[in-house]
Amino acid sequence: MCTLQRSFLALCLIASAMASPTGSNLALQAVSQGNNLFAHNFVKTISKDQTGNLICSPLSANIALSMAAVGAAGTTEAQFKDVLKLPNDKAQTLSGYQNLIEILNNVENVTLKLANKLFVAEKFPVKPEYKQNLVSHYHSDIDSVDFSQSANAANTINTWCKEKTNNRIDSIVQAADLDPGTALVLANAVYFKGKWANEFDPKDTTDRPFHIDSTKSKSVPTMYRKGNYKFVELPEYEVKCIELPYANKDISMVIILPNKIDGLSALTDKLEEVTTQCSVRLTQTYEREVKVYLPKFKTETKLDLGNTLSEKMGLTQPFTNSADFSGISDIPLKIDKVVQKAFIEVNEEGSEAAAVTAPYLMLKMMPRRFTFRINKPFYFTIKYRSLSIINGRVSYIKSKRKLKRKSSFLPYILYFY
Repeated sequence: MCTLQRSFLALCLIASAMASPTGSNLALQAVSQGNNLFAHNFVKTISKDQTGNLICSPLSANIALSMAAVGAAGTTEAQFKDVLKLPNDKAQTLSGYQNLIEILNNVENVTLKLANKLFVAEKFPVKPEYKQNLVSHYHSDIDSVDFSQSANAANTINTWCKEKTNNRIDSIVQAADLDPGTALVLANAVYFKGKWANEFDPKDTTDRPFHIDSTKSKSVPTMYRKGNYKFVELPEYEVKCIELPYANKDISMVIILPNKIDGLSALTDKLEEVTTQCSVRLTQTYEREVKVYLPKFKTETKLDLGNTLSEKMGLTQPFTNSADFSGISDIPLKIDKVVQKAFIEVNEEGSEAAAVTAPYLMLKMMPRRFTFRINKPFYFTIKYRSLSIINGRVSYIKSKRKLKRKSSFLPYILYFY
């Protein structure tokens, strides 16, 4: 069996804002809705396996795996459709991802780049139709690489990744990861950077306690801002939610804060239910004056997703010798390993705060004042309208060092044999 040893997907997202798909296109709608269904299951599953802080991108995983899925057939293809929640019609899948990528690459008021590339071993026979699908629908470049020269091949992939992620990811694959049996590497890179719609004034940032658990707390730099935000309380789930918009207000960070210091595990158990209710309620509410206390934080996670996908999410067939990737090549292939690395950094930076007139004046007369004090473990998602892009939880704050920008990046690696 020939080796498609590394299907590599590096997703680098410098996080602040993102935009969601237009609902008019049925293919785009189907792919976007499928991604959100996949995201709930993906985040909940990996959350149970990880302790401490977590940052991941369901969107990155979804796009990377879909690039493999369009070359699958039979039971392998059926499992991809079931786990990724892909449309039954392959043409609709291809059209949906094409539209999604084009939209994400044209979001205004933020820097957002999404790039795909196929690195093919010299003389390895990849089917022309598969290449054409990647070029036309995933806007993927294709490059020939001599994997027998593993150091040079790794450098080629890492250089491309570095360029596409604005130097945020400079080494995603090692020479040891490649060998003469490697057939091809699928790479996806996403770079994203945006600013808050309403910045936090650094002068208001002070050290405040963050409760790691019921017995331990730590003094961490905590930002403060009083402004108008969408804010809801969900007493039935013992959480509260707030939406912090970016300069492009279609993109926002939604923070779900348990009422209890040790409430994060209960939130994870009902993650889909809680995030759905939070999203619905935030859509239905109006902005109100809220005092927001948000710790500056920086965290990264590296995930080996092979077991998660195959043993816990049902994507078993692509990892076996009976995998059918006949849409890619007539030479038998299987997935060996799936890795995602993610990083996020959040601080005060943002665009100039916009003035809000009528809603602000109305809210000034309300007798109640709201405070959203993020001083214990919490869950967050960065979304483009309804499309989930980055998800994570913060259980502790690692450092008090100065943070330079809101950002996140996610490398993603698939290994095929």
